[in-house]
Amino acid sequence: MTGGNRAKHTSSLIRLVAIGAFCLVLPAAGQQKRPITDRDLFGFVWVADPQISADGSQVAFVRVTANEKTDAYDTDIWVVPADGREAARQLTRGTADSAPRWSPDGRQLAFVRSVQRDGRQQPPQLFVLALGGGEPRQITDIPRGASNPAWSPDGRTIAFTSTARAEDLAPKQERPRESDVRVIIDPVYRANAVGDWGYIDPDRPPHIWTVSVPEPSGSTAAPRPLTSGTFTEANVQWSPDGKQLYFVSNRDKEMSYRPDDADLYSVAVGGGEPVRRVSIDGQIGDYTLSPDGTRVAFIGALTGTPPRSYSQPDLFVAAVASEVRLKADTTGTLSKADTTGTAGNLTAAYDFDADGALAGDQRSPRGGSPSAPIWSRDGSSILIKTGEHGAANMKRVDVATGKVDAVTSGNQEVMAYTADARGEHFAVVLSTQTAIGDLHLLNAGTRVTKRLTSFNDRLFGQLQLSEPEEITYASFDGRKMEGWILKPPGFDTSRKYPFILQIHGGPHAAYGHTFMHEFQWMAAQGYVVLFTNPRGSSNYGQEFGNIIQFKYPGDDYKDLMAGVDALLKRGYVDEARMGVTGGSGGGLLTNWVVTQTNRFKAAVSQRDISDWTGFWYTADFWTPNVSWFVKAPFEDPQEYALRSPITYVRNIQTPIMFILGDEDWRTPPSAGGEQLFRALKYLKRPTVMIRFPDETHDLSRSGKPWHRVERLQHIVGWMDKHLLGKNASKYE
Repeated sequence: MTGGNRAKHTSSLIRLVAIGAFCLVLPAAGQQKRPITDRDLFGFVWVADPQISADGSQVAFVRVTANEKTDAYDTDIWVVPADGREAARQLTRGTADSAPRWSPDGRQLAFVRSVQRDGRQQPPQLFVLALGGGEPRQITDIPRGASNPAWSPDGRTIAFTSTARAEDLAPKQERPRESDVRVIIDPVYRANAVGDWGYIDPDRPPHIWTVSVPEPSGSTAAPRPLTSGTFTEANVQWSPDGKQLYFVSNRDKEMSYRPDDADLYSVAVGGGEPVRRVSIDGQIGDYTLSPDGTRVAFIGALTGTPPRSYSQPDLFVAAVASEVRLKADTTGTLSKADTTGTAGNLTAAYDFDADGALAGDQRSPRGGSPSAPIWSRDGSSILIKTGEHGAANMKRVDVATGKVDAVTSGNQEVMAYTADARGEHFAVVLSTQTAIGDLHLLNAGTRVTKRLTSFNDRLFGQLQLSEPEEITYASFDGRKMEGWILKPPGFDTSRKYPFILQIHGGPHAAYGHTFMHEFQWMAAQGYVVLFTNPRGSSNYGQEFGNIIQFKYPGDDYKDLMAGVDALLKRGYVDEARMGVTGGSGGGLLTNWVVTQTNRFKAAVSQRDISDWTGFWYTADFWTPNVSWFVKAPFEDPQEYALRSPITYVRNIQTPIMFILGDEDWRTPPSAGGEQLFRALKYLKRPTVMIRFPDETHDLSRSGKPWHRVERLQHIVGWMDKHLLGKNASKYE
């Protein structure tokens, strides 16, 4: 499930997007290609947080690998010339280095490093590395750590965020004792993958700090807090003149009772009260100031009237204004955008996701994925990535007219990017359905891409991967749906294959042209895999995404069954050996599927929901007046029961496995698989529950490497038992 952590922790809009084509190294003559395995995860290399230098000559990035011995991910900083004439080289030797940021002159690189001490990972600190040589210099030693470095335009100061408070800098013996007893006053008090057991610390939101960058032989300066209070500041950027620091924040004391919102603020470098600069009736996400600092381009999602479950993100432009409550121009009219402070919606007529999303299990498990709007040098156009029908590509948007033109195209995903100072050359991470993301250089003028890294070529050159077949089919009401069929290597049309239906979460997300290890491995095990985008998915327009509001689950289930029926007509799927699985919103729908039909002979429900009432009371986000229900469960218990799979548990005949993370606060196990597991045991139906300690809602994407491998083994092990008749005594 997607959801907002709104307890004084304003998050930017969630992004999931990408692009690209890859040339794999062919195996040596006579060498046989092999099927992909579950443990190939340990051989994958991920590229994250690409950062191109201001002059466009170099790209720094985070290289991420899975460490089989420590069951963790190692991250270090690499650099590669943008002309591609030399191979990438390693810059840092830490195992937890991230967030590389170029100094304005390109001579230094700031980054974040966390080290181990006495067997414990220490809070991250800022380091600076001179590209001319020498060891990295630590420039902060602040309790609770430093993150998200941003260089000032003159290169003398770095802004960063930290949950530390000014009094934390006092000598340890002078600091007051902190109680470990939690006093909770906000209805949203937990967040998935945050803090100790997900608890939010309202007394320690991230705030803005600055620190002077010392000369190579100089002493380290003390960091200085710039903001304080009870609200979070995120996505910190300097104004072009270096006098202001901009940030995104929700500073509404009653935020938990209202739809998601976040505005753009600034604070003077010398300190003082923050000033709200731009606001819309909704969330402001990634943003970029124009080169002259008078305008800002940003990704925004309007709340809508009445509030919607799904609000398609758009690209907006606004003048940087004084303290004013600005209203968004939802018609896309831009004639006064530069003079009145009105936030003009540039993509109002473009009915797809600005900074769109694709669901995959191979986005880098560590490291950032930058994707802010990029201004052209003359300010006449803005480049963004967008999601359309299962692909994500770069687009150029004309500021005067809102016209959208393709810069890249094809069955690919743009996962992350940054641009040089002129907005001409982009460092982009690109992925396809048969290749994990690698680093490319995109020339926005010529629209030509050049590949800069090839970390996965050696492994992927040995693998026999399947290319999915794209299909469209009509649902029960004639609405067209899109999906993909992944067939086993060496597919034979004369055979009958076992089959697995995959259901994505969200529900406002989308499958598409990005690499999915899980799907490829299932195909390698002999299964035909179908994955589709039913109504409610993103990347197909506002109406398509929001149509399931107050009707979820429901017609989206019918869309999925129509896809299965369309596949069965092809004749190569064995209808007696069909399985279904999905996670998050896909877990909810998996539960719903087996309460509505017995056509599937095995099911695996992951990080699921079984009881909407329990979810409303325990999830890490709270939507009292929007999203999937009109009223609270105690006001309309029948409506919650009607759409809760637990209500229909007696209908379940399908053997079902539940995969749950012990620290999943997005879809808490107590409102999901735990309930159905206990009920099915009472009914003496075949079921098993798999619990992953220390894992959150993100188990499949960024959980511990061995847990990710074991998760795959359990899913396919359950399918093998019930669809292929293989022995699996541990599930008896």
